[in-house]
Amino acid sequence: MTDFSPHRPDWWRQAVVYQVYPRSFADADGDGLGDLRGVTERLGHLAALGVDALWLSPFYPSELADGGYDVIDHRDVDPRLGTLDDFDSMVAEAHRLGLKVIVDIVPNHTSHRHVWFQEALAAGPGSPARARYVFRDGRGPQGELPPTDWQSVFGGSAWQRVPDGQWYLHLFAVEQPDLNWDHEEVHEDFRTTLRFWSDRGVDGFRVDVAHALAKDLRDPLRDLGSPELSDEEALLVMEPGTHPFYDRDEVHAVYRDWRRVLDSYTPPRTAVAEAWVPGARRALYARPDELDQAFNFEYLQAPWDADALRVVIADSLAQARAVGASATWVLSNHDVVRHASRLMLPPGTDVDAWLLSDGHAPPVDEEAGLRRARAAALLMLALPGSSYVYQGEELGLPEVADLPVEVLQDPLWEQTGRLRKGRDGCRVPLPWTTTGPSYGFGAAGAWLPQPPSFARYAVEAQDGTDGSTLELYRTALRLRRKLLAGEELTWTPGTPPGVLSFTRTEDWRCLTNLSPRPVPLPPGEILLGSAPLTDDGLLGPDTTVWLG
Repeated sequence: MTDFSPHRPDWWRQAVVYQVYPRSFADADGDGLGDLRGVTERLGHLAALGVDALWLSPFYPSELADGGYDVIDHRDVDPRLGTLDDFDSMVAEAHRLGLKVIVDIVPNHTSHRHVWFQEALAAGPGSPARARYVFRDGRGPQGELPPTDWQSVFGGSAWQRVPDGQWYLHLFAVEQPDLNWDHEEVHEDFRTTLRFWSDRGVDGFRVDVAHALAKDLRDPLRDLGSPELSDEEALLVMEPGTHPFYDRDEVHAVYRDWRRVLDSYTPPRTAVAEAWVPGARRALYARPDELDQAFNFEYLQAPWDADALRVVIADSLAQARAVGASATWVLSNHDVVRHASRLMLPPGTDVDAWLLSDGHAPPVDEEAGLRRARAAALLMLALPGSSYVYQGEELGLPEVADLPVEVLQDPLWEQTGRLRKGRDGCRVPLPWTTTGPSYGFGAAGAWLPQPPSFARYAVEAQDGTDGSTLELYRTALRLRRKLLAGEELTWTPGTPPGVLSFTRTEDWRCLTNLSPRPVPLPPGEILLGSAPLTDDGLLGPDTTVWLG
């Protein structure tokens, strides 16, 4: 049996990592916004859950133009969330409880309030300060047109004009100018940032939009020239490595440089890439001399279908194995509709239209969604590799699709002309208790309103309750740690249609029934099930069991 002790340098290979979105996790000072002291006070929940690490989404100074990913200072704490001393206390408490700490690092862009960008605006065209970002003259007789046809992820042009007539690149919000990774000062600044947090005891980093750093900035800049395709869709049809600003081959030199910094610590610091690229290209980010892992978004996006999931699982394991990494599995995060709701939507559903309908068209059966979410969780946790759990999924939280438009804060809402509601529905603060102005999130209200239904999902309502989703996760993680062995998976031959069945060891077999009909179980002791068997002892639809 392979040792996957948390004391090993490669502890991350089979870890369960819990994502904390700090503004929505716990509010210690009662101002309605989650903070670092709130995280520290609730770390016991993570320890009792049985995860190996927490990943902390951005907590840096920010005006929240993009939920904290518009960073004003990469080496400080937003005063609304606490101080560096609060951060140090949180890390110390996490380590005392046996939890590793991973923090977000945001290298593609800064806030427009970052000192560098303010210097760039003041210095003017052609200045060394502007060279740290991507400034260009516009097209047209008076430079009144954007330099290229590149589009922002949040809608509209990826270029913004400044008063002196030049334009700057922002692949995300206008308030998030892109850095120029051809500039050595940018490289050195992020080496300093990696060391700053590593010196404070951080065990690893999650790298935001890891595939976007390198850009083809040779003049003249080239258009994508595909108005019918989004920039992301163009990535899928262009020759690999040739897109003007996504997944360029040059980006890997950045991570080889970072690997030297990460390996200078004992134990080495780990890193996981958020790279929205096809699987074979994604694996390149997890090569031994780069980052350790890369998020597997094919799995997150896969339909609730046995054949589709089997292909994604087999391909993901093969791609990770080819570069010596371990696979990653994700069902939800801060950027997508929670899987308890998403997995119930009919195939091909326009998720943005569903959110605009406040979740009414098509309607989602919350009870059925929870059943499917529980089955999906046990399937994910049985797979070899690392599982990333988004805060609240251990409670079975659904998406809050009916947030009033007047409370929306995601820049997607305004930047798309109010055509996309955005990601606020998965960021609604957690319910800890069944009563109170914010269900135990804090002493007062919460920055996004919680629906009354959150009371029945609260930690207090599920703690110690047989059959609750919280107790299901606790039991699954305890068994997973006990049963964990190797990184191999063997598919079971002769499986009925619509059923996924595989073994991890002779003592651990996982079956998931994704079909609409009950199916018989093979011999074996049921270690854990996401739902009870049918009255005649069959494995019902949307149910996973672990057999010993």
